[in-house]
Amino acid sequence: MAYVAVKGGERAIDAAHAWLAEDRRGDPAVPELATAQIAEQLGRAVDRVMAEGACYDPGLAALAVKQAQGDLIEAAFLLRAYRTTLPRFADTRPVETGAMAVRRRVSAVFKDMPGGKVLGPTYDYTHRLLDFALAEPDGAVAEAGTAPPGEPMPGVMDLLGQEGLIEPEAGDDRRPGDLTREPLSFPAGRDVRLQALARGDEGFLLALGYSGQRGYGGAHPFVGELRVGEVAVEVEVPELGFALDIGDITVTECQMVNQFRGSKEVPPQFTRGYGLCFGHSERKAMGMALVDRAMRAAELGEDVTAPAQNVEFVLSHCDNIEATGFVEHLKLPHYVDFQSELETIRRLRTGAEEPE
Repeated sequence: MAYVAVKGGERAIDAAHAWLAEDRRGDPAVPELATAQIAEQLGRAVDRVMAEGACYDPGLAALAVKQAQGDLIEAAFLLRAYRTTLPRFADTRPVETGAMAVRRRVSAVFKDMPGGKVLGPTYDYTHRLLDFALAEPDGAVAEAGTAPPGEPMPGVMDLLGQEGLIEPEAGDDRRPGDLTREPLSFPAGRDVRLQALARGDEGFLLALGYSGQRGYGGAHPFVGELRVGEVAVEVEVPELGFALDIGDITVTECQMVNQFRGSKEVPPQFTRGYGLCFGHSERKAMGMALVDRAMRAAELGEDVTAPAQNVEFVLSHCDNIEATGFVEHLKLPHYVDFQSELETIRRLRTGAEEPE
């Protein structure tokens, strides 16, 4: 009987897969959506999938979005699962964001800054009104503005650093941890924390960052600099003795400035929160920078009182792939567990109803 049940389950699953494929395709009279269209026209969704899937490949991310019917968490799951099948043959050098080919660059703390500001492609100044022209093919193709300057732009935070008003950038020659090779453990260094945030759920980071702004963590942040653009990826080849440029990727970087009243060892100064993620993902980078700074509370001598400041809480719950698995496993059979709970409740009710 068990064998029959398994075979019946397999047939049901096969039928569900066939139904899913039909549901995903939709009305055959409507032209099928190509992955190139998704990559070019749904770029922000593709960027999010690449970030949370921890794999930079717009084509594969677009395929995952199509396969998942636009469910971005499922798409990130698909991409991350595929990533685990790929061999790793080298480590890249840290990307030089100061040499970024900038297409968007803003600061909330300086009106004028070296290199100037570049508004770039942004929704910040658009009206939140549905554009019905977009319902027609090529119905709203605006003429592009002036191309952004291609010269590297130095970081705005250097202006504060020249006066000693902001903590120096942390850096050492220690090899950073690798969450893809070693499981998360505590205490976690900032290198590992930033890795976890970079592929963490955008909505979760947004909510935690927002909580810090609202008083659950005492944050009073400013966007020192937010930039989007292309950076070169380089790999050092020992046989050659120099690094090879293997291509460019699009990234978003956020430097968040926070107040710090100082301590016995450190004078009053601004402190940093940092965010860097794949693609054009400003909300994600800003949320990441807010949470990064919140998790530094203990090392800066601040009281740890809020969820966003609790490193173990944040890192244990920011990964939407793990969260999805744990939540959605509740859909699987739990017959034995529930029957046990049911019998317990029945016994308790019987005991409560018996006269003393």
